[in-house]
Amino acid sequence: MNATWKLLKSAPWSARFGLLVILVYALAAIFAPLIAPFGEHEIVGDVYEPWGGNFLLGTDNLGRDMFTRLIFGARNTVTIAFVTTCFTFLIGSSTGLLAAAMGRWVDQILSRIVDVLMAVPSLIFALLILSILGTSIPTLMVVIALLESTRVFRLARAVGMNVVVMDYVEVARLRGEGIGWVIFREVLPNISAPLIAEFGMRFCFVFLFISGLSFLGLGIQPPTADWGSMVRENATLISYADVTPLLPAGAIALLTVGVNFVVDWFLQKTSGLRDEH
Repeated sequence: MNATWKLLKSAPWSARFGLLVILVYALAAIFAPLIAPFGEHEIVGDVYEPWGGNFLLGTDNLGRDMFTRLIFGARNTVTIAFVTTCFTFLIGSSTGLLAAAMGRWVDQILSRIVDVLMAVPSLIFALLILSILGTSIPTLMVVIALLESTRVFRLARAVGMNVVVMDYVEVARLRGEGIGWVIFREVLPNISAPLIAEFGMRFCFVFLFISGLSFLGLGIQPPTADWGSMVRENATLISYADVTPLLPAGAIALLTVGVNFVVDWFLQKTSGLRDEH
């Protein structure tokens, strides 16, 4: 506990701010039913009621409480993005490390598959696949995980290649250790820092990807609360100088900035560089 407290005290203000943002969002996601004053799908007033009174941030295009929708949006959008990022890393890191450790034809086949997937812009690819297969949440998560795993594959393969040529890896192979031992006991522990940092960055990309698809109508579907679709549903208020549609957009931007601050601090700590300020 003392070590954690000392680490937090030594962190720059940007990292502390990022950690605070992540903590607030996590608490909102976990305790959404207790924090939200109304139900997620409950119509509680007239359309586009102003801020104040019974509705802290007004109501949306159907008369649902905006504050409630924002809280449940944290649970839905962030949770789906986090689980999708975990799938992304499971696919990308495992195939990337397999390609680095085995080399030869395994590396060639996996690398060419990744090249094909990366040749088409991710957004266009996702729009095409989701238009064909439908927009259910499991389909959305699988499609995004497959597309984003190509970036993780590239990183895992690149850093893994630098490790598999080391003497201690060669000694393990001469000892008769299998490919699983080499990957999980020799290679993975020595590349964990860049992979952890990439997890934070990839979460931001996945989070923005899901929000963008929802804004276009092919992401998380109504009536599930989602920040991307909330921007689209209330966009007409911009014409009347009402900032309500900017609230979910601001929630997206704030979490992205907070995660990036924490990732920057983590990279600074693991790289051995010192903050001169």
